[in-house]
Amino acid sequence: MNRFWSVLFLLVPILGIASVLMAMYGVTPLESAWLPKSLSQAGDTIDQLFNGIHLLAAFILAGTVFTIGWALWRFGDRGNSNEKARYVTHNTKLEITWTVIPALILVFLAFFQMKSWAENKMDRPTVTVDGVSTFKAPMVMVKAKRFGWEFYYAGDDGIVETQDDIFVENLLVLPAGEEIVLQLESRDVIHSFYVPELRLKQDIVPGMTQFVWFNAREEKEIEIMCTELCGWGHYMMKADLNFVSRAQFDAWIEEQKAAYSPEFKNVVEPSASLGELKKLHSPQLSKVSKSLLEINN
Repeated sequence: MNRFWSVLFLLVPILGIASVLMAMYGVTPLESAWLPKSLSQAGDTIDQLFNGIHLLAAFILAGTVFTIGWALWRFGDRGNSNEKARYVTHNTKLEITWTVIPALILVFLAFFQMKSWAENKMDRPTVTVDGVSTFKAPMVMVKAKRFGWEFYYAGDDGIVETQDDIFVENLLVLPAGEEIVLQLESRDVIHSFYVPELRLKQDIVPGMTQFVWFNAREEKEIEIMCTELCGWGHYMMKADLNFVSRAQFDAWIEEQKAAYSPEFKNVVEPSASLGELKKLHSPQLSKVSKSLLEINN
């Protein structure tokens, strides 16, 4: 009977590892149980790192479980044996082995992840003008707030945080196939900018300016989420992210410019006081701003 439990003990990790491998390599019926399809080269690098660590963990789990399972099978049913158990205090060779091997694995992972870290956190895209290489300017400034996203597109001057910025709320439209740089800031508390298809996640801390970059290789409509618990409305803090062709993007920007009003920009700027907001009677005043005025009256 004890050997039955040893077999059952082995079946659980075997089925678990098999399920993970089936999901990882898209085997039916678990082809959609893993990560969504990556839309960027940086995302592919992260997937290689992610899947590699899982394979390594599966190998270690299998070795550990099969060792324990063998011990259960070998020593679990000893009949009426009168043999006394041996008391072993330690085994120096074994202790050195299970210390050195994990240390080597951690060193390997430290080097294995360097490419992914550099692509996502260090190698910011650059442009060369008159032989001088500089960081590429952000196309959009993203401001996170409770509970939504504000997007400020650089205007004709190509610089964000200037008077010709174009404001859009909860919709980010970007050209596919190009290096995009975003500037991330928070209006209130800690938020987190997360796009699963890009394997992109960046915490946004009040008072700090963060930069993220990516190159989406497909035209697709996906979603931006906040993955930092930021208050009661955290669950609804989402925005649409649409990757389109350059021609579609240019046409969309022209539409936004046609509807653009400097007066509206003053409404959404954090520098505008409540008294200044009350003086504005633009029909473009957002529903959120109207609600704030009603609450404070």
